[in-house]
Amino acid sequence: MKMELSGLNFALAAVGFLLWTSGGSAAPMECHFDSRALCVFEGRQFSLGETWMDNACMQCTCLHPVGVGCCETVHRPVDFPAWCEVRVEPVTCRVSLVQTADPRLPCLPGDDIKDPSHGSLQLQQQLEG
Repeated sequence: MKMELSGLNFALAAVGFLLWTSGGSAAPMECHFDSRALCVFEGRQFSLGETWMDNACMQCTCLHPVGVGCCETVHRPVDFPAWCEVRVEPVTCRVSLVQTADPRLPCLPGDDIKDPSHGSLQLQQQLEG
């Protein structure tokens, strides 16, 4: 009987976590569940239902005794030029687009930067014609 109750608690916690993470966001966020994780972060013990933000911009929720569920808190851009990449600053969770060739420089796509490897069909036709 105790094993059945434990399995039921796990199933309820997993369903609750999935419902909690799937609602209300404009874009899909990455989430994970770790059934072996402890509800401890930076030496502080958390109780069932309590949340914390880790250094990788993940918001975690204690689902004791069945584990910990964590989800990204940043919305990453998905449509940007191929010569750019997404950077997320740890702790502040600030998202920026930078140039892949030199990450010190921001990615500012515009008419003066024409990269034929990425862009609209119209831009590609202009470059070919």
